[in-house]
Amino acid sequence: MTAFWHPTGDRDVRVGLVGLGSMGRNHLRVIASRDGARLAAVADPFAEALDAAVAQTGAAGFAEPMAMISEAELDAVVIAAPTTAHLPLALAAIERGIAVLVEKPLAPTVDEALQIVAASRATGVPVQVGHVERFNPAVRELGRLLGEGWLSTVYAITSRRAGPFPARIRDVGVTIDLATHDVDICSWIAGERPLRVHAETAQRIHADHEDLLFGLLHFPSGVVAQLDVDWLTPAKRRQLVVVGEEGMFELDYLTQRLTFTRATDTTNPRLIGGYAPTFEGEVADLPVPTGEPLALEHDAFLRVVREGGRPEVDAEDGLWAVGIANALLDSAAGREVVGLDGLAARFISA
Repeated sequence: MTAFWHPTGDRDVRVGLVGLGSMGRNHLRVIASRDGARLAAVADPFAEALDAAVAQTGAAGFAEPMAMISEAELDAVVIAAPTTAHLPLALAAIERGIAVLVEKPLAPTVDEALQIVAASRATGVPVQVGHVERFNPAVRELGRLLGEGWLSTVYAITSRRAGPFPARIRDVGVTIDLATHDVDICSWIAGERPLRVHAETAQRIHADHEDLLFGLLHFPSGVVAQLDVDWLTPAKRRQLVVVGEEGMFELDYLTQRLTFTRATDTTNPRLIGGYAPTFEGEVADLPVPTGEPLALEHDAFLRVVREGGRPEVDAEDGLWAVGIANALLDSAAGREVVGLDGLAARFISA
């Protein structure tokens, strides 16, 4: 492949959408609301969903996604199909010079993710991966404050992503489907990729894959991240804690609440009930701009399509998330620590 992609400039971006499941319908709603974008085509094999989308938007409808990519006049495509379909769809779009926003995970395996990365590199066609938590306003504010030096040293990151089992997810387990969010966020906060991982998994209610993961990531700087991810918790929880030298950030993805607790003098504890010592630092609720993460994700993608540049979360980020998630699965299966040197070498040679 040779590079031939170029930005669209100021004209409306013609967008195609593959997949009208629960996430695809969210993309449909957001695309329809963005200034400077026009939903030109939608594709889904289920006639009822396709007909409803066509009637709602006036877009051209295709039962076969490959036909949409090859026949419709598109500047960009959003791939919200099952994970196992990402590779052929992304490669077909890249081959035609169509910018890609692909739902996370980028692919189910490192081999498939590497093929997408290589195609994007060879052609210059941008590929953005839908790690939507990067666009959560609370996460973005956390990143800004870390960049300002609120924590001179990060010691540890704890991420919890739990909730009931989603019956729609059949092709992958909780590690590939959900933990890819968390390994991406932890790497972004640490500002580096982990050196090694260790994990335990369990399969309780999913027919084919694991539905619980406890994972540890160790980073070159010494930062340690702990992952608690499952499809077994009866209430949805999305939480992040970042502990460092000056204190602790606590973030709730769902409410977009961000707090900072300053480190305190541990030589002067307060007693609870007269006997249990505690150390309560000053807690501040931090202001967070409002915004829908998916809409902000689309705005970032459309800027790349119009103006060029590297996507905020590109195919390389998506590859690393898939690679780390698969290393966690390998660790759990082998009951051993798994190093990531091999993944780094494959990434460099991609």
